[in-house]
Amino acid sequence: MQNTPLPLKDLHLPEAIGWFPPAMGWWLVVVLLPLLIVFLYWCYQRLTRKTALKTAKKLLAKIKNSSMDNAQKLTELSALLRRVAISIAPRTQTAGLTGQAWLAFLDSSLKNAPFTKGAGRCLVDAPYRPSAPSEREISQLISLCEDWLKAQKKS
Repeated sequence: MQNTPLPLKDLHLPEAIGWFPPAMGWWLVVVLLPLLIVFLYWCYQRLTRKTALKTAKKLLAKIKNSSMDNAQKLTELSALLRRVAISIAPRTQTAGLTGQAWLAFLDSSLKNAPFTKGAGRCLVDAPYRPSAPSEREISQLISLCEDWLKAQKKS
């Protein structure tokens, strides 16, 4: 028996796979990754906002039930409002606000401008008064702060 060569051709390797167009999975990654990043950022913002508001409500209740004098309560309320405003709004918008601009910022989320025209005025006026704010003014201001915190939760 004689070995006759078979009529076979040489093996040819396929061409190398190019990098473009990418597979369908990479297109999904390109679309879904930015969406995931935006969603996670939104969740982080929401979580920190809720935490700040929850902490602020606890501190407000603590101030309300404390035995501090009215001048100290007013100082604590003012600092609390400032901290909450800085934590829920951009720092550049809130940190430098004083006087009427600060009251206008606080009024921006409430109706009837209660800070500019109502009980909230004592936040700006109290340091220049000869006497400490009355118990009635402090209770109105605490109620106003509660309303402001509730309004922040909605926005």
